[in-house]
Amino acid sequence: MKTGQDCSGGIFDVDDKLTEIAALDEKIADSGFWNDNKVAQKILQKRSALQRSVEIWKNLDTEREDLGAMLELSDEEEDASMEEEIGSSLTQLSEQVAQAELKAMLSGDSDFNNAIVAINSGAGGTESQDWAEMLLRMYLRWGDRNGYKTEVLDTQYGDEAGIKSATVLFTGDYAFGYLKAEIGVHRLVRISPYDSNKRRHTSFASFFAYPEVDEETDIEVKEEDLKTDVYRASGPGGQGVNTTDSAVRLTHVPTGIVVQCQNERSQHKNKASALKVLKSRLFELEQEKQGEEKKEMEKQKRKIEWGSQIRSYVLHPYQLIKDLRTGVEAGNVDAVLDGDLQDFIQAYLRFAKTGSEGVKE
Repeated sequence: MKTGQDCSGGIFDVDDKLTEIAALDEKIADSGFWNDNKVAQKILQKRSALQRSVEIWKNLDTEREDLGAMLELSDEEEDASMEEEIGSSLTQLSEQVAQAELKAMLSGDSDFNNAIVAINSGAGGTESQDWAEMLLRMYLRWGDRNGYKTEVLDTQYGDEAGIKSATVLFTGDYAFGYLKAEIGVHRLVRISPYDSNKRRHTSFASFFAYPEVDEETDIEVKEEDLKTDVYRASGPGGQGVNTTDSAVRLTHVPTGIVVQCQNERSQHKNKASALKVLKSRLFELEQEKQGEEKKEMEKQKRKIEWGSQIRSYVLHPYQLIKDLRTGVEAGNVDAVLDGDLQDFIQAYLRFAKTGSEGVKE
């Protein structure tokens, strides 16, 4: 297996990672390394992520060599019984390489972080609110499929069905790196289950992801900058689900950012969750001021309407899901709505990394 710039146009860059690890090791060996604990922890975290990436490729290289030895042995002994085992090993290795390639694309400063996701329904009342709930389920299923822990921090239910908005925490390696590929407006075309005349409707909902910030991040939220409102949590259809005013809404006065959490029964826990979301949004806001990459992400937060969608989900008169950025298509709409999103995510990350378009399925 090749390393460095010769491998997939520089996507893997194993040699560069080894050079960067060596440079970090020099910093760690410095006698004053622990003078600033926050900086030291970030350096150690970065080194750990780089080392994991290198180990993945070392293991893949070992498996490649083992597979090569099996092929040579099979040819020498003309043993056809080994073909099935070799074929299975080759398939498995190809899948592992694809996953490693995907992770190698995640090189942003926050890509390794947990993700806080916000889903909001567009104009259109019950239709869009039902679509927003379908998206929520799709991403929760994606999290389950890929080993992420998910925690719904807040849900604002629709008046009749569906949800107006939801906030979800995805916990696990590279959660933000993957989910940033889904940022944008999602468009649904279907025969409405809420229309007695069975007409075709178009609905919109938006998806946005923020990297969760850790406790060591220098994001200060002053109590005097917060407006805190408490209210009674509600359930589907507006029904009450709590007899106490446990839901919390925080307004950060200097920026106008509003976050709310109601899914815990404790007001204290809801406020803690709301503060976590607020800190992540303030961190993202600060990053947007400092880097072009973050500004490009912000441009994707568009008005939830025609002409601004990143992906179309057509269920009638035919069934097809198409990503409008990469051209990737899927005919098995049920599988995608059940969380099978990896082809779309991988194609977009490759598109964002290399500028090449995705390949239609």
